[in-house]
Amino acid sequence: MEENNVQSRNNTSTVWQIIGRLITSAIVLGITAFFTPGFSINSFWTLALAAVVLTAIDYLITKFTGLHASSFGKGFVGFVLAAVVLYVTQYFVAGYTISWIAAIVGALVYGVVDYFLPGEQ
Repeated sequence: MEENNVQSRNNTSTVWQIIGRLITSAIVLGITAFFTPGFSINSFWTLALAAVVLTAIDYLITKFTGLHASSFGKGFVGFVLAAVVLYVTQYFVAGYTISWIAAIVGALVYGVVDYFLPGEQ
């Protein structure tokens, strides 16, 4: 009985961690789009969907390569990967547009903002 209770708490904790990560990702993405010329997100729902897509792409990259698309603290590879993920997301989300230059600048802004927000580093 105690094992089921612990497992239930762990599952609930995992769900809240995912929700928290998505909310943090949306906030960081919104701030990044605001401060990056050539990067636009048309609506709140576009922002929310883009955060889900970014999180999913990052999860898949991490799962299959072991690399994390984080532009701050992961070196050059993380920076390039973050820029590519920001750019590729526009092909999955309508209302999300970004140029290559904006993706590079956006990866830098995203990394700096993500560094200062509390959460998993």
